[in-house]
Amino acid sequence: MTAADDHRATAARFGELVAGTTDWEAPAPCEGWTARDVVRHLVEWLPSFLRSGAGIELPPGPSVDDDPAGAWRAHAAGVQAVLDDPASAAIMFSNPHTGDMPVPDAIATFYTSDIFLHTWDLARATGQDERLDPQRCAAMLAGMAGAEGAMRSSGQFGPAVEVPADADPQTRLLAFIGRRP
Repeated sequence: MTAADDHRATAARFGELVAGTTDWEAPAPCEGWTARDVVRHLVEWLPSFLRSGAGIELPPGPSVDDDPAGAWRAHAAGVQAVLDDPASAAIMFSNPHTGDMPVPDAIATFYTSDIFLHTWDLARATGQDERLDPQRCAAMLAGMAGAEGAMRSSGQFGPAVEVPADADPQTRLLAFIGRRP
């Protein structure tokens, strides 16, 4: 699957949850966050990441405070446009913490995976379907295991939560990133 196809599918699933949200102030599993804050996080961190690392400007959208669903739709469409543009593959993303890589790889590695993880947060906050793709959960967990020290020191992930050894891949992944599934 290409980075564009992966984002399209992952953003669409998150978008379904956004469209189904009726209470934007519902508490989310991320301490101190609401459903609105989950969307805010995804909409607000990537533009500066792409601007500073690749000189890419995403088009602005509505404010998450005024229209979280509209903000998500505009943002997801802007990211998708970057990924659908064949010229993006030739643009290098450069960051002292992550190294150099083509823009589509940077978006897939850092952003689309973040959407995937926060899909559970929004679903949990809003009482919607929390199921994540088990194969992707297992693959992400395997990839993260080797970088646990760096992940924990970044402050972006809570301490791992203990779960039974025979827990399903989604439960293990969520527990690894500090969620209480």
